[in-house]
Amino acid sequence: MRSGSSTPTRQSGFTYIGLLIMVALIAAGATASLGAGANLQRRDVEAELLAIGLEFRAALQSYADATPVGQPTEPKELTELLRDPRYPGVRRHLRRVYPDPMTGQLDWGVMRDPAGRVVGIHSLSAAAPIRQANFPPGMENFEKAQGYSGWVFALAPTPLPRGRQAR
Repeated sequence: MRSGSSTPTRQSGFTYIGLLIMVALIAAGATASLGAGANLQRRDVEAELLAIGLEFRAALQSYADATPVGQPTEPKELTELLRDPRYPGVRRHLRRVYPDPMTGQLDWGVMRDPAGRVVGIHSLSAAAPIRQANFPPGMENFEKAQGYSGWVFALAPTPLPRGRQAR
């Protein structure tokens, strides 16, 4: 007559423990998947930073290539890449100043030469990068960076003076 009895059996205790173990395993699996998802998202943001940095670098190169003789080859500010003030018409080297994907802000670290002209940009994030190797050509020094702020997107020095480059 145990089936109708209100006294608990020994088996109900084992079922409760089994249920607790199952909940703990589900929680551990959920935690691991959240960590993996955050890691994947950060890798995507790193890839976006590299893409935007390459656009800035290409814009700096375009600005330098379009420089009239006798004028500086670097802009005073990033906004000069949006509308080149050296020309009467609208000349763009960059469509817009993109936000820093690591911080979400429009502020970038700006590298300047001794004359105060823009020679490169970098993220203001000090977080350690996930990617440590296999960077595109010209970015090999990123492997040594301790943080995203060490990923400086600047022009490489040209081997010949401006007037002597092959066209």
